[in-house]
Amino acid sequence: MNEPDRVARMIEQWNRERPDIDPSAMAVIGRMRRLSDTFTGVLTDNYRSYGVGEGEFDVMCALRRAGRPFTLPQGEIAEHTMVTAGATSKRVDRLVGAGLVSREQQAGDARGRMVSLTPQGLELIDEMYPRHLEKERHLLAPLTAVEQSTLERLLRKLSFGTEAQVGIPPI
Repeated sequence: MNEPDRVARMIEQWNRERPDIDPSAMAVIGRMRRLSDTFTGVLTDNYRSYGVGEGEFDVMCALRRAGRPFTLPQGEIAEHTMVTAGATSKRVDRLVGAGLVSREQQAGDARGRMVSLTPQGLELIDEMYPRHLEKERHLLAPLTAVEQSTLERLLRKLSFGTEAQVGIPPI
């Protein structure tokens, strides 16, 4: 597919205006950013249709993936969702307020908190997650299974390489 898009037009303009500079990286980065925005918008609309945000969805997924009893220390949720302890606390607060998780003091640790899915939260995440995957499959539908596998491999390589360059430790 070689139809000119917004990114191709920008590259053409830069080539015309500054032929001394190579803007070719923009072909990948520009499209990745546009796709990220598009994907985020579609998935955010899906989360909102269930009354939660992306952050709350991430917390509920971390708890669901943990298996029975669907409980994790709040600090561990922060690690699973790759956000700060403060951001995790705010997400958990919103979920507690919605009755989707409970938070209790961790035995023997005055600062530690255990977070658990409530029955209502478990029911909601079990309904949301398949729909989330359906949306993701729909977003990737323009690619064949082989193309998706190749893209995943290339993105993984780019992620590891870029994170190493900027000093982000591997997870």
